[in-house]
Amino acid sequence: VALKKIRMDTEKEGFPITAIREIKILSSMQHENVVNLREIIRSDIHKNNNYKGSIYMVFDYAEHDLTGLMDSNKFKFTEAQVKCIMKQLLKGLAYVHGNGVLHRDLKASNILIDKHGSVKLADFGLARTWQERQDSRLTNRVITLWYRPPELLLGAERYGPEVDMWSVG
Repeated sequence: VALKKIRMDTEKEGFPITAIREIKILSSMQHENVVNLREIIRSDIHKNNNYKGSIYMVFDYAEHDLTGLMDSNKFKFTEAQVKCIMKQLLKGLAYVHGNGVLHRDLKASNILIDKHGSVKLADFGLARTWQERQDSRLTNRVITLWYRPPELLLGAERYGPEVDMWSVG
């Protein structure tokens, strides 16, 4: 398994909203190309030193992220492997969008690959639910700068799945 730690000792007002969103979104998803959130566990709270404890999200383990594999001098992707990765990535993203969710932080380091070659979309910390006719505005300060689409760079506050598609490439 892999653990993602949510530190509580730095929070002034309870549980971080980004963690709440991530847990809620991932708890509702089950797809072979989306990281599997197994459970949530909490560490002990220490009353003597004001340590509020931590929350851990428990995921299935994936050996690699796409950035690590691309940066490796020992490994070169074949055309067939690139096609396989893209197919799985797009299947996972279609599932996410089909369930009314925008990832909003797609990048190579958030694309995991396990020892069987299965691709998993990960890190839903900036994800938001989304509807076709959404009235509320969304922040444009999402998505790592190099993967951010022009409309967000220009200040758009109403957007949809197209921002994730831009990040895919």
